Amino acid sequence: MSAYRERAALVPGATLWTRTDGGGSPYRVLPDGCMDLVWHDGSLFVAGPDTAAYAVADRPGSSYAGLRFAPGVGPALLGLPAREVRDQRVPLDDLWPAEQARRLATRADAGPAAALDAWAASRARTAAPADPLPAAVAAALSAGAPLAAATAPCGLGERQLRRRCEAAFGYGPRTLARILRLQRALALARAGTPLARVAADTGYADQPHLSREVRALAGVTLGDLLRP
Repeated sequence: MSAYRERAALVPGATLWTRTDGGGSPYRVLPDGCMDLVWHDGSLFVAGPDTAAYAVADRPGSSYAGLRFAPGVGPALLGLPAREVRDQRVPLDDLWPAEQARRLATRADAGPAAALDAWAASRARTAAPADPLPAAVAAALSAGAPLAAATAPCGLGERQLRRRCEAAFGYGPRTLARILRLQRALALARAGTPLARVAADTGYADQPHLSREVRALAGVTLGDLLRP
């Protein structure tokens, strides 16, 4: 049986998580607008922001530790625009200087969760500040604000806004809005809220619209996601 745990990381906007796959059963990682720095059985990689579910099939006993960065937080710490790793899992030594990646890998092998947490805390003290505009857009969308209301205060043209959001999120604000709305809907559905109410409360036109969006972003039905 798989074991998953998470807690707040030392860096604001980051979550430290661990997973041990006891049976090797396949599972799906749903898009959430986040980037992750992941240690997996001795290897480090960056999981870019996904636009659809990512299917994983591990061997039994496979172990992970990761830092999940909230939308807009990862690029400043990892040192690369989110769009460069969208829908990808990229080995860290393909993105960083080899010696830098090797040092972190060596520390992670001795204690992956603690090493990733300590690295992020150290990196946050020297990294350039994140672009505040995408963070504000993400916060508004996470709270359920309509897309127009979330982006109107920016005062930017569509092209400039999209460019800055793609650097921070990996995609434009419209795609992020769809993904964060799906996450809100799933949280309500898993808490037992009737699906018609879920659709209404999260801004879908109706329950069939919710079902179509789940299928488009998750690749399975809503019933599949809610099944224990």
